[in-house]
Amino acid sequence: MLGNVPSMLTSHDHESLAQLQLLARSVVEGVTAGRHQSPHKGASAEFKEHRQYVRGDETRSIDWKLFGKTDRLFIRQHEEETSLRAMILVDQSGSMSYAGSRSNGLSKHHFAIRLAACLCTLLIRQQDAVGLGMCDTRLRQTIAPRSRTSHLSILLGALANSRTGGETALSQVLEEAASQLKRRGLLVLISDCFDDVQQLFSALRYFRHTGSEVVVFQVWDADELDFPFRQRTRFQSVEGVATERTVDPPSLRQRYLQQVRQFRQQLAMGASQNQIDWISCTTEQDYTSILLEYLNRRHGSPAQVARSSHQPLSDRETRG
Repeated sequence: MLGNVPSMLTSHDHESLAQLQLLARSVVEGVTAGRHQSPHKGASAEFKEHRQYVRGDETRSIDWKLFGKTDRLFIRQHEEETSLRAMILVDQSGSMSYAGSRSNGLSKHHFAIRLAACLCTLLIRQQDAVGLGMCDTRLRQTIAPRSRTSHLSILLGALANSRTGGETALSQVLEEAASQLKRRGLLVLISDCFDDVQQLFSALRYFRHTGSEVVVFQVWDADELDFPFRQRTRFQSVEGVATERTVDPPSLRQRYLQQVRQFRQQLAMGASQNQIDWISCTTEQDYTSILLEYLNRRHGSPAQVARSSHQPLSDRETRG
């Protein structure tokens, strides 16, 4: 248990997030009037474009002033304004329980749920509908998207009570989550993404094909990036069958780092090809700053964001 739910967010977090507006970059569909563009053409106040009249169109939509100038019939199309419908998936598989010596006891899972809490707070404050899913090999708990203020306490309570355990099967989880986000919206996955890369992007591609925006926050512990171990170390599996193995880290370090580099390159390529925003972060970083920085650059294209988030590993990869 993480203590009282309100303590998950500091006053600084609330003040910072309150100043932001998370505007959907892609066309989304919602259920209440809001600030995000909808794919539906309606009779809202915001004019979008003209198109030529065809038999069957409502005559009340004809622009008679334009007809007087051109002697041709055109329909005025408008863009409906709707709120965002978001689904946040938080990985609670066993690998998320890892907390290295430099993380001050903060596991990847604790980091993930705090990041999710910030995002839920931001979306609810701007009256967007937010849902939540806790997952490992399947969705263990789902909360349907709602936009009312009282819904936030339900979301934060679920995050606070989340527990790690089990293996990882993100592609299977994403297939289940598809039923929670049937219409265009925003899918946010917060995970270490330790899964088959091809299967993962195959599942994420479905949401892109339906017109939804996809954002992935990949959470690392610093130990996983630079493999700092020097003396003989006993490693224990945190997923699946409990196994232990004592190894000589220096003999494995270069091969390990090469595999991590290849893994990250595959993720970067998949994100760019599928127009998915991919943000790589570590538990050493301030989760609020990561979120604020990302939201401030949401005007960039998904491919640009994915590339900038997958710069070569830091110098710590080659230290020692």
